[in-house]
Amino acid sequence: MERRLTAILAADVVGYSRLMSVDEAGTLAALKQIRSDVLEAKIAQHQGRIVKLTGDGILAEFPSVVNAVACAAEIQQNLRKRLGETSPDRRVEFRVGIDLADVIVEGADIYGDGVNVAVRLEGIAEPSGICVSQSVREHVGNRLPLEFEDRGEQNLKNIDRPIRVYNVLLEEPVDAGMSSKIESRPSIAVLPFTNMSGDPEQEYFSDGITEDIITDLSKVSALFVVARHTAFTYKGKAIKVEQVGRELGVNYILEGSVRKAATRVRVSGQLISARNGDHLWAERFDRDLTDIFTIQDEITHAIVEQLKVKLLSMEKKSIEQNPTDNIEAYTYYLRGRQFLRRGSKAYYQLARQMFAKAVELDPVYARAYAGIADCDSFLFQQTVSDITVDSILATSSKAIALDDTLAEAHASQGFALQLSRRSDEAVAEFEKAIALDPNSFEAHYFYGRASFEQGKHERAAVQFERAGEINKDDYQPLLLLSLTLRSLGRDQDAKDAARETLERAERELVRHPEDPRPASAGGSVLIDLGDAERAREWIARSLAIAPDDILTQYNAACAYSRLGDADVALNLLERALRSRASLPNWRQWVEHDPDLNPLRGDQRFQKIIDTIGGQP
Repeated sequence: MERRLTAILAADVVGYSRLMSVDEAGTLAALKQIRSDVLEAKIAQHQGRIVKLTGDGILAEFPSVVNAVACAAEIQQNLRKRLGETSPDRRVEFRVGIDLADVIVEGADIYGDGVNVAVRLEGIAEPSGICVSQSVREHVGNRLPLEFEDRGEQNLKNIDRPIRVYNVLLEEPVDAGMSSKIESRPSIAVLPFTNMSGDPEQEYFSDGITEDIITDLSKVSALFVVARHTAFTYKGKAIKVEQVGRELGVNYILEGSVRKAATRVRVSGQLISARNGDHLWAERFDRDLTDIFTIQDEITHAIVEQLKVKLLSMEKKSIEQNPTDNIEAYTYYLRGRQFLRRGSKAYYQLARQMFAKAVELDPVYARAYAGIADCDSFLFQQTVSDITVDSILATSSKAIALDDTLAEAHASQGFALQLSRRSDEAVAEFEKAIALDPNSFEAHYFYGRASFEQGKHERAAVQFERAGEINKDDYQPLLLLSLTLRSLGRDQDAKDAARETLERAERELVRHPEDPRPASAGGSVLIDLGDAERAREWIARSLAIAPDDILTQYNAACAYSRLGDADVALNLLERALRSRASLPNWRQWVEHDPDLNPLRGDQRFQKIIDTIGGQP
């Protein structure tokens, strides 16, 4: 029996029988047009799937609960505009209900309690309204510019337990990208706190404090908080608050500084109106280092108080729950997180050492286990021989057992499951990760890789594009996006992605000249762009940086294959595949990699496969 976690959307026409009795032909024509122009288009736009049509209704599922609610809001706003001056007795209005639950999958259909709850929620929604369950409300948090009205617990027909129900308020217009901000909900950007320690090595600590404050504020559903990746684009830059406010579309800016010395820490923060530059709140905290979590809590509560937003009890509990009681473990974790984001093999290994030390100091530190799983996932791709799929599964499972709200742990577990060819389970983990954190780079990136391997290229393109948006410095998702778009026949879009990949790879080579991967990526996309001469220069550079690296040799073989240099490509391929354990699942790579197609008719190519053979 196949099961998966999914967001279920049920929609139905209000007063369908009455409408049919008034104008049967007109109602059917209007319903058909709405399904085609609005329902089907919006569901596809938000990566949903229509499960079935039910006469005057529709049942759909979404891998992301945020997408499901965004889709419903846009549908209702669109339909309100279409109704215009239509007389009330001829209005085709919909009610919508949404639940998040584990469902049973049978062919193209889905069954289970979650489907029933969604249908019952739709039944109690107002005309042109949306009702959602508490699980949906909690997962959406403040990720959409929408307000929710708590209707309390409701006894729904044929549901054996009370369901807490929320109305989605749609008084404000919602644009196609769900990017508009409701003015009644304050919006804030937390800029990177300045390291005042006089030691550049302490940068990890000030960055870590900033990220954790962003995380805490993001738990407050009454606030809109700019994502970490966007806020950190201002790091080290001289800024004008009003300009940042306009660029990010926020009302408030939080900026500050951190000074860490021995066992003491000083954190200063100030909340500024982005409209006029007025200082609304400022405070300086001089404390022992062991009080750092208390400082973060006090800053969060001060902002909540100044902006006069309501903090729900579950949000208050989540914010005040310390990730660890061991401050030394926390500092190791922050340093590991800094190394992890630098994105090269050497830094992944350093990050892993930091996370391992954090776990040694605090054996129940869930975020540190998730960090180890992340490092191992990326290192596994780079042929580190002592890392196995089973070890990644064990580490990510440990993190999830300690705290099942960690998106990065679910993403790493999904990656390991996909490598184990357990695709359905992998997809469920990726979707859990994205539901928990729509801004998770790892979740979208790994999900894209898995989708591409499964031949689901449309879905892969969506995931790679989103990963590239989340981290605007990383060239890898755009490299794979270019390949995916090429597979879909979208040649111009593929070239655009290739150009952006090249720009990012060039910047990465400047930052990390010891890393061969940006040069390999640059060589690959230069072939796509038709510049064979420069492509050879970049490929040669990658081999000069790491002549004995197996993955670099393999990537170069693929590139030379595409360039028509068969002998060079075969020599490199033979070197790369000399060891049976050279690459994870390498046989599948070789047999299905389209870059090697020009070599497939060569007897030497087949001999390489037959001679080495086997599985790692």
